[in-house]
Amino acid sequence: MELFHPSKLAETRHFFFTGKGGVGKTSTACATAVALADSGKRVLIVSTDPASNLEDVFGIPLSNKPTAIHDVPNLFASNLDPEQAARDYREKVIGPYRDKLPKAAIDNMEEQLSGACTVEIAAFDEFTNLLSNKELTSAFDHIIFDTAPTGHTLRLLQLPSAWSSFLEDNTTGASCLGPLSGLGAKKELYSSTVQALANGDETTLILVSRPDYSSLLEAERASLELAELKINNQTLIINGVFQSSSNEDLVARQLEGRQLKALSEMSSYLKTIPTFKLPLVPFNLTGLNALRSFFTPTLEAVNSMNEELTAEKIAGLQTLVNELAKKNNGVIMTMGKGGVGKTTIAAALAVALAEKGHKVHLTTTDPAAHLGIVLNNENTEGTISVSRIDPKKEVEIYKNEVLDKVKDSLDEDGFAFLKEELNSPCTEEIAVFRAFANIVDKAEDAFVVIDTAPTGHTVLLLDAAESYHREVTKRSNGDIPDSVKKLLPRLRNKDMTNVVLVTLPEATPVFEASRLQDDLRRAQIEPEWWVINQSFQKTKTTDPILQGRANAEEQWIKKVNGQLATHCVVVPWHADEINGINGLKQLL
Repeated sequence: MELFHPSKLAETRHFFFTGKGGVGKTSTACATAVALADSGKRVLIVSTDPASNLEDVFGIPLSNKPTAIHDVPNLFASNLDPEQAARDYREKVIGPYRDKLPKAAIDNMEEQLSGACTVEIAAFDEFTNLLSNKELTSAFDHIIFDTAPTGHTLRLLQLPSAWSSFLEDNTTGASCLGPLSGLGAKKELYSSTVQALANGDETTLILVSRPDYSSLLEAERASLELAELKINNQTLIINGVFQSSSNEDLVARQLEGRQLKALSEMSSYLKTIPTFKLPLVPFNLTGLNALRSFFTPTLEAVNSMNEELTAEKIAGLQTLVNELAKKNNGVIMTMGKGGVGKTTIAAALAVALAEKGHKVHLTTTDPAAHLGIVLNNENTEGTISVSRIDPKKEVEIYKNEVLDKVKDSLDEDGFAFLKEELNSPCTEEIAVFRAFANIVDKAEDAFVVIDTAPTGHTVLLLDAAESYHREVTKRSNGDIPDSVKKLLPRLRNKDMTNVVLVTLPEATPVFEASRLQDDLRRAQIEPEWWVINQSFQKTKTTDPILQGRANAEEQWIKKVNGQLATHCVVVPWHADEINGINGLKQLL
């Protein structure tokens, strides 16, 4: 696999970087921008990512107007705020109805437009506006976008029904219904932007991944979605590839071995995409010196280990277990972005509580049935009951319910739009949440440990939908199952529910977990515990690169422990895949 350098990219005008949170999109995009500017190109880098740390990387405040980056002639940066764009957009759509509809209906509309889909479409609107400003863009040789739209968003934008009044009139209660309301005037502009994305002479789409199983799987899913839309001008960058500098450090050898295994098992489809690698660097990618070192890193950049590391002063997972075990039952939900170790932490908590004599039910929505791997398919009968909710099955049940209700009242275009809207991530969350509610409803005098729980947005969406249907039908039950109605207040009761946020000691996972916490608080759900997973600070590694990573964790561990978390524990990085009852006990 060839080492990446921006000079190896196709000479296209636009570069779109995409990938799941924490893979290094922003860092790679910024380093690419600096390298191209240093080569004499005039470059604008634009972020549309709510989790972007573009300002931290360059060390200066940014706005939606291009700002010159000092000490890098030819480089300009702009930070579009999709959250603010989404807020403005919601008000534009809902404002005209505020004095005309009941409060319950307005609340329902606001929550319908509060999901990730709306934020993404608002971001798309922002960079479409930028691309259409020829007076501004003609001044640059390259425009780099940190975060590209998903295939789902692009499919929505291509449906004729997306531009009809259907959006404003529909009240079916689908997950994120109507994120395109009020944008009808921009149909041609959006269409030209989608065409620019698919034009290989104009745009290169860069998928960024890490050399691990879940990250590569996500890259493949995103690539296939985009390829369906004829966006085949793709390049894959695998970031963070580690090479041990000696055989003496066990942690280093095992990390290298795990990555090599994941890369060797990479799908045949991904192998058809032009692929480059970037090495794991021993420093945070903030500041121009770090960005310029990214493509040619040296061990000279490693600082000596800090004498005091915050992780060493923070308790381990057993402290969380002891606190949870003071009760005899309750709901425990592990939450966090993909790849942070939610499934493993959920299984470890379940095993530890069962060992203390508690009755435990452990359930997951992991489509890869990862829970079976984590438990090593060992017999847990008599200690832990285990179930797996199949998201695909639950989504199909939910989709069919919604579509059956409206099939006689929508025309062909409206029906096509609703079908695509039901492909949104929020739909899966709602469908899965209803299945969770059925499991929790059946559990008495036991702990129910849920791996991958509903977000605050989903809780509020169901709550708003319940209020809306009650207002419209003047009935108390609406279309919300009893199990869900009982679960909503239960989740808000701190005596009955413990939310555990799982993160990694890195910028994007911490930022995203923080946003998730804010989201839950909007729904009156208060996370009590944070788990900082896979910390190199607690491994006692002697490898210079991994020591550099341990140093780089410090600011994020301090932020979580000192600013974000009510209670916090740290779990060390484990070289082996954790599986089986005994393996899970090692985490404690």
